[in-house]
Amino acid sequence: MPTSEDEVTNPRVIVIIPTYNEAENIETITGRVRRANPDVEVLVADDNSPDGTGQIADRLAESDDHIHVLHRRGKEGLGAAYLAGFRWGLDAGFDVLVEMDADGSHQPEQLPALLAALDHADMVKGSRYVPGGRVVNWPKYRELISRGGGVWTRLMLGIKVKDPTGGFNAFRAHTLRTIGLDDVASAGYCFQLDLTWRVLKSGMTVAEEPIDFVEREYGNSKMSRAIVVEALIRTTLWGVDYRTRQLSSALAGVRRRLTGRSGEH
Repeated sequence: MPTSEDEVTNPRVIVIIPTYNEAENIETITGRVRRANPDVEVLVADDNSPDGTGQIADRLAESDDHIHVLHRRGKEGLGAAYLAGFRWGLDAGFDVLVEMDADGSHQPEQLPALLAALDHADMVKGSRYVPGGRVVNWPKYRELISRGGGVWTRLMLGIKVKDPTGGFNAFRAHTLRTIGLDDVASAGYCFQLDLTWRVLKSGMTVAEEPIDFVEREYGNSKMSRAIVVEALIRTTLWGVDYRTRQLSSALAGVRRRLTGRSGEH
């Protein structure tokens, strides 16, 4: 649970939106964020999009001092873009950092509910799969992969999070500093699970808030077979490590009890 040191009366919130070829979406999504959450600031982390997304973001930032742009050298993946955005936000002194997709799949109008839930958690995930959450216009095979991945994750890691790979997430600054970002290597959507797992392993709390996830109207999805394979491999390796540690701890406990009993004779 958050400590008293984490409580801020009027927290500074920044929404980090990574982009690569999102020229058709960036003005719409930033506008929706600003209208629905007037006090919230936006950081567009652009991976040198060849379609001019970064230049559009620059124009938006010129007319709105709550919009900022981080120009990156090239396409390095979702995880790298978010990590750069987190570091930028932490260095700038923001108290809450939010992940949001550029394509409109996450609804900015639902952000206040995530921020409210953060009063009682260290991380809040916008969840498609808790009661009240839903998926709109997604191909059935995509939902099957997503749900199946969630089942596998819960089985391997022993966690209760219903939507571990969901990408609409809010973090306290203290949470990100505690889990450490320097050795996060996950590149694709596995990055979301990586952060969630780190928060839980650190003994902090993760809450889930129902959201509407709406398939993009414009542009192309960044999902690929390589991203799915990365998530499967990393989850399996983390799970094997977790279960091995559990078994080692249990065996050590048995040995201690047996040693104690033999010493009684």
